[in-house]
Amino acid sequence: MLNQLIRAFVVAAGCFVLTQCAGSGRMGTGNMGGPTMEERNAKVANEATGDFYYGRRYYVEKTRFWGYLKKPRQPWSKAKLVIFREDRMKSPDRLPEAGPPGQRYAFDNNYEYRIRGHYTGNEAYDPNSNQFLQEFMLTGYEVVDRNPGWLFRPDDRYEKTRITVYPR
Repeated sequence: MLNQLIRAFVVAAGCFVLTQCAGSGRMGTGNMGGPTMEERNAKVANEATGDFYYGRRYYVEKTRFWGYLKKPRQPWSKAKLVIFREDRMKSPDRLPEAGPPGQRYAFDNNYEYRIRGHYTGNEAYDPNSNQFLQEFMLTGYEVVDRNPGWLFRPDDRYEKTRITVYPR
């Protein structure tokens, strides 16, 4: 009887540990969906080029960074997390944080944009993520894709309350 209880406990503990792996973002599939690795690599290799950046909006509650920027045809693993300087133009989602659904700050999480502007050479501090990030002067943008899927790897897991998507 005692052996059966110990065996049942070990099996239950093992199942618990295994189910936690999928939620950590380190194993299993991600929750952002999207293309295969080969499809993403082909898309990046065939991106239009020009005097702009590709940007992916990345929203995490209470942070003030905008998202990731990269040069055309550069892999997303080279993207930089930036804070927009909005002296010349407001970011695409510059709306009230408590507005109606679809019309509030960060409605565009994970949208892909063509971003125009330049790095200012300054860093800006985001106190809620405790990071010094490059400042980017935004001068224009256009939506490229409203549902591009994962950003860095197919197993990316998005959580809106903490940073979980980062280059690797």
